[in-house]
Amino acid sequence: MPKTLSRLLAATAIMAVTAMPFAAAAEDTAGQTVVAIVNGEKIFRQDVEESRFLLPQQYQQLPLEAVYGLLLNSLIDRKLTAKAARSEGLADDEEVKRQMSRVEEQILQRVYLTRYIEKRITDKTMQDGYQAFLKEAGDGREVRARHILTETKEQAMEVIALLDKGGDFAELAKTKSKGPSGPNGGDLGFFDQGSMVPEFSKAAFALKTGEYTKEPVETQFGWHVIKVEEARSKEPPSFEEVTPQIHADVSRKIGGELIESLREKATIKRFRMDGTEVPEEKK
Repeated sequence: MPKTLSRLLAATAIMAVTAMPFAAAAEDTAGQTVVAIVNGEKIFRQDVEESRFLLPQQYQQLPLEAVYGLLLNSLIDRKLTAKAARSEGLADDEEVKRQMSRVEEQILQRVYLTRYIEKRITDKTMQDGYQAFLKEAGDGREVRARHILTETKEQAMEVIALLDKGGDFAELAKTKSKGPSGPNGGDLGFFDQGSMVPEFSKAAFALKTGEYTKEPVETQFGWHVIKVEEARSKEPPSFEEVTPQIHADVSRKIGGELIESLREKATIKRFRMDGTEVPEEKK
């Protein structure tokens, strides 16, 4: 398995932890409220709230009240069918035991990661995460730019030659650009340094207002001629505004470091689909 894909799959558990509510680790007395009793077995509000995170992403965003009845009925049905399954001895079925073992590992992983991460999230780690966020966001400047996208460097050079002769950038974009912004005169609106691919951003933020690139800029989309129309300063978001994002970023960093350390200490042998062993990677 390629290393990048392997790390991506390993990160899914960490992402699941960071997708939980910000205060997931805190005790919630309301969560202990009994919301149903099925043949003497209690279902708690916390069970309903946790089952919401098994819904598709678009439904997880709905208020709990909107899906409460659906989730509660689902939990009641689960209790009833599980009892019927046990009465037929399915709890001792080897296939059921195998799947239960897998589910147990998933739950242990999630709870362990959650508790490990939350113990290590402090005011300092959050502030460090905020500073890293600000650094990645750039110097707070935004520019409003237009661009003309062409398929070849030669076509882009022809556009630059027309601009040098006094051609109107917006009008040339309407006829020469193959990008979706072409009909709008190539206008991209305001953007910060992290919003565009690196090659494009570097060229755009090196221009002064009113300037256009004298050499075409190559990206994976083609060749660009860029003109900066306007520049302005933008206040960075406050710590409070991005706290959930910082919490998620810090959680992923802590969780990722934990996974790496566990792998370093473990003896792991991997095998291909045909059963042959994969040589151990050199560290």
